[in-house]
Amino acid sequence: MLDWLSVLLLILIGLILIVIELIFVPGTTIVGIAGLACLVVGVFLSFQFFGPNVGWIVMIVSSVAGFGILVYGLRSKAWEKFSLKRAIDSKVNEDIPLNLEVGQVGQAISALRPMGNAEFGSKVVEVSSHGNYIKTGQTIQIIKIDNKKVYVEPFEVK
Repeated sequence: MLDWLSVLLLILIGLILIVIELIFVPGTTIVGIAGLACLVVGVFLSFQFFGPNVGWIVMIVSSVAGFGILVYGLRSKAWEKFSLKRAIDSKVNEDIPLNLEVGQVGQAISALRPMGNAEFGSKVVEVSSHGNYIKTGQTIQIIKIDNKKVYVEPFEVK
C-alpha cells in the first residue's frame, strides 16, 4: 500500500510542479526540473516495485495525464489571467523637458546598475551608465544625450 502511495504521490507532485512551471514561472527553472525529477522517480519506482508491466502502464498513464493537463490548460486559456494585456508604449524621460547638455554635472540619487535616477539642478531624470555600477550619491557627468536618453559616467575632478 505504501508503495502505491509513494509512486502516486511523486507523480502527482511532479505533474503539479510542471503545471506551476508552465503557468506561473515559465522558463526552465528549478520548479520544472523538480517536477520532471518527481515524475521520473515515480515512474522508476513503479518499475522497481511492481515490475515492467505495471511500470509501463504507470508511465503511459502519467504521460497521457500530463499531456491532457497541458492541452486543457492551453484550451481553457487559464494562463491569460497572468499575461500582460497591454503594450508599454512610453519612453524614457518622455514627459520631461530635458534642458540638459553634455558635460553637465549632477548626482546619482539611486544606484545606477546601469540604469537609475539622477538629479541635475532640481530636475530628476532617468539616466544610464555604460555598464558601470555607480553608487547612490556619487557625482556624475553627462557624456551623451540620445533621443532623451541620458548617458552618464562618474565625474572625476582633473
